[in-house]
Amino acid sequence: MPAAAAMSRRLAVAAALWLAALSSSVHAGPVVATAQGRVEGVLERDVAAFKGLPYAQPPTGPLRWRVPRKPAAWSDTRDGSRFAPACVQNRAVSLEGGGDPGPVSEDCLYLNVWTPQGDFTTPRPVMVWLHGGALVFGAGHLPVYDASALARRGLVVVTINYRLGPLGFMVHPALERESGNAGALANFGLLDQIAALRWVRDNIASFGGDPSRVTLFGQSAGAQSVLALMASPPARGLFQQAIAQSAYGIPSHTRDKARGAGVNLAHAVGLPGAQASAARLRAVPAERFIAVAGPTSTLAPCFVIGDAAMPRTIVSAFRRRQQAAVPLVIGSNSDETSVAASFGIRADALVRQLGAGKLLVQPHYPDVTDDAELGRQVVSDAVFAAYARRIAVLHAARAPVWRYYFSRKPAGVAATAKGVPHGGEVPVVFESGELCGCLAAPATEDDRRAAHDVADRWAAFATTGRPDAQAPPVWPRDGRVLATVLEFGEQTTVREEFMRRRLDAFITAGNLLDAALR
Repeated sequence: MPAAAAMSRRLAVAAALWLAALSSSVHAGPVVATAQGRVEGVLERDVAAFKGLPYAQPPTGPLRWRVPRKPAAWSDTRDGSRFAPACVQNRAVSLEGGGDPGPVSEDCLYLNVWTPQGDFTTPRPVMVWLHGGALVFGAGHLPVYDASALARRGLVVVTINYRLGPLGFMVHPALERESGNAGALANFGLLDQIAALRWVRDNIASFGGDPSRVTLFGQSAGAQSVLALMASPPARGLFQQAIAQSAYGIPSHTRDKARGAGVNLAHAVGLPGAQASAARLRAVPAERFIAVAGPTSTLAPCFVIGDAAMPRTIVSAFRRRQQAAVPLVIGSNSDETSVAASFGIRADALVRQLGAGKLLVQPHYPDVTDDAELGRQVVSDAVFAAYARRIAVLHAARAPVWRYYFSRKPAGVAATAKGVPHGGEVPVVFESGELCGCLAAPATEDDRRAAHDVADRWAAFATTGRPDAQAPPVWPRDGRVLATVLEFGEQTTVREEFMRRRLDAFITAGNLLDAALR
């Protein structure tokens, strides 16, 4: 009996060890060491993914509306298999405009890393993605931003969350008094992005990334953030190249206007407006600010001028040649006005508001007779395409610039769309149309071919500093003399003198407006 009992015990131990080994082989993922501690990722779609990594301490309680602080260290191996919560936002707006962000929390300063499976010791180019969403919604982990396809091209890709809405962009007398100066911090979301870039600088080598080859890219508010960070002194040196997809020429807020919005927001949550204390503002539940934000208390979709993160407007910094001299890819889509419709703005109403100004605009659109169509094209051109041209001209004096125009509608874009809608290029860049559930129909072979070409060019830019894929055509640089774009249409085509007259007319109008506001 004793021998049988011993044998039974040995068999039980062997079975336990076998089960433990099996469990380890099923669940174990790649482990890397960061400055804060070790983290275990997961293998997905032939790449390694590390999710929900903190790049700053939770901006809660006394840290609300503060400069982000470095995250605390941990002793055990951290689970990197699940995404962290999105920043506090109106989930209904996100569902309609970008996708389901999942759980939201004020504790949201996390990022995600996708990296090629296997050897993490070979330094690879890095791309850091800033999501769009008018600075009020979105998250770095939305399925459309799945970076597996880019990682399979040999890139290390990082997507981040950053504070949104009044928790990310806020001016109030109490916060100004607290800091003791009139240039108190206001663009906390931008400071978060800078903190994430510093985390990348300090940690990305552990994931196989090269911290000296970082390309910052983003769409809409993310693209506007890219340009703002190019102009931001604290962000200098944290990235070496930039891609701005559908940035918009909407003026940023003055501090006075932002302060008024902050006072209105304090009233809306039941506090005594300008007399509200910083302590009472920080005691308000985060979700309450989102619930009561209205037209007079929101700063979306723009930044605030006059703090350390954004001392002056983007255009002013570029005009003074104070932006980072990094290579830039910038462009827009053929139906950017779709975003105006999502905010309840009617293009035909905008044309009627032009009044006599319509006589100046109409000659640039000789074949358009319908106000709705005229308004659609004017908004898309004036706010997006002309802004891309304006930034390209200003930046070409500092560094190489390549400009694009997306006009090819994938099969999954609604048949009623007049062109490529705002954000329509994102699943093309990430080749995530099969994963995001954001298209109305499955991708065709032509869609996949076109997406592959675009993703190749983005990856080539991150890798070599030039957005040229193996397939032609060569993408010429843009500048003041030659208004040249690469059009991603039914065919990828170099277009010279692209819409030059009308875009330059809008740029002239913008310059006159800037002069009047100075």
